[in-house]
Amino acid sequence: MRIKCLFTKDQIFRRVKELACQISRDYSGEKELIVLCVLNGSMFFAADLLRELRTPCQLNCIKACANESGKIELCYGADINVAGKDVLIIEDIVDSGITLKSITEIYMKQNPKSIKICTFLDKKGRRIEEIQVDYAGFEIDDKFVVGYGMDYNSKYRELPYVGYVIH
Repeated sequence: MRIKCLFTKDQIFRRVKELACQISRDYSGEKELIVLCVLNGSMFFAADLLRELRTPCQLNCIKACANESGKIELCYGADINVAGKDVLIIEDIVDSGITLKSITEIYMKQNPKSIKICTFLDKKGRRIEEIQVDYAGFEIDDKFVVGYGMDYNSKYRELPYVGYVIH
């Protein structure tokens, strides 16, 4: 398998800083920002983003799983209380939107003050579910990407850049 670089470490670093500035401005003065990092792929992005944020926040990790009927539910993080709080969901990549829509619906039932979505990569061309992405690092075409937390069969997460697979 060959991997071609899509975004370098420097490009990623600059874009993460830009996103952090934008998010910090938008949440300036907020006292109840809850950040939900969707495991496993968004760990690298979330860690880098939070180090650059200039607004206080509480970090929690969540994990979505499909149950036997195929419905998306939280297998980790369902006990996090977001009622009355601003919520920022951090995702590595928004593709079809199915998982993220389910996660958003689960937390909307708790009546948060707001829910916004921040994704590192946005594949708008693959969208099945309507989902509002409030902050996107990069928009990409329909490529299978790895690196910077994203994997192929649990490999390549550790790459400091984002690449796409060439067959």
